[in-house]
Amino acid sequence: MPARGRRSPSSSARTDLASRLRPLQAELRVRLSRPDVLADILRSVTVSLDPDRVADAVVVQAAGWLPVPAWLILATDEVGDVRTMGARGLTPAIEAAGPLVGQWVMRTGEVCTSMNLAEDRRFPGAPAAAALAFPLRARSRTIGALVGLDRTPSSREPKLTPPTLAALQIALESGAIALDTSLHVQRAEALSVTDDLTQLYNSRYLAQVLRRETKRASRNGRPLSLLFIDLDGFKTVNDSHGHLFGSRALVEAAAVIKASARETDVVARFGGDEFSLVLPDTGSDGALAVGERIRERIAAHEFLHADGFDMKLTVSVGVATLPDVAMTAESLIQAADQAMYYVKDRGKNGIHVAGTLKV
Repeated sequence: MPARGRRSPSSSARTDLASRLRPLQAELRVRLSRPDVLADILRSVTVSLDPDRVADAVVVQAAGWLPVPAWLILATDEVGDVRTMGARGLTPAIEAAGPLVGQWVMRTGEVCTSMNLAEDRRFPGAPAAAALAFPLRARSRTIGALVGLDRTPSSREPKLTPPTLAALQIALESGAIALDTSLHVQRAEALSVTDDLTQLYNSRYLAQVLRRETKRASRNGRPLSLLFIDLDGFKTVNDSHGHLFGSRALVEAAAVIKASARETDVVARFGGDEFSLVLPDTGSDGALAVGERIRERIAAHEFLHADGFDMKLTVSVGVATLPDVAMTAESLIQAADQAMYYVKDRGKNGIHVAGTLKV
């Protein structure tokens, strides 16, 4: 049953964001000052130490307070990357606007209101949409941004009155503190996400990224590809020259693979002489191009040249793409792994795309 003072969904659809905000502010201010509401907010955001779950809880609360159809939180994750959390209601047409607005809020620490982002000089290249965004402050600093987006421009600036804004920011503080705490915990855990030898990400972090990117790709209808790369005949390096030189060869292979990847790709050592790349927003053709570049550069590299050896190595590469051959992180890993072994079983030094018939 709609809260007293709110317009019905059909009425909201006929009015812009500024018009929808105006009649509910007094009621919202009273509601957010009630002890039982504040206690409910605190309970909802402290049920988990997972930053994504905390962000989801904050977004659910915000969506219940304000008549805005799309929400997201922008914050800095465990490895220092600014990323989207807790997104709901986003469409492909306005998805790019969220990070633009959120980064501005995080940089300035100010509330952002915009009647039309497409005409707002602060956000060049933004789509036509109205925006209302708030800094998430914890321990006297801005740790993220809560961004609300309307899918159409507004006739006027969608502002909250100062008393309503003050009540909202007090209500958001519990969520900001909970999110900051969960991110601190995750960052502490992230100290162990890199591989000691190669300084690439390790398989633990790869699994985290793959789960996150799988959810994002499924939500947005975008492709996601995974490469599995295995050094062919690497055992002979250890057998012929010892494990010390084998480790040096792995470090060189990791550097070649890292240099061949794109900035948006996540490169990890999966284990032993196997490497993996997560390629967001990349279909099988793009992944094939990245895999082929890696294969060619590894084949051309003179391994252990500084040690006087000039060894040659090759790689077998498996490619799998969501949603072409998989719908989950686990099935994507399995498909890429099987595609890699398809190459290994047929002569090595090649690349195979899962779901196709030949190398």
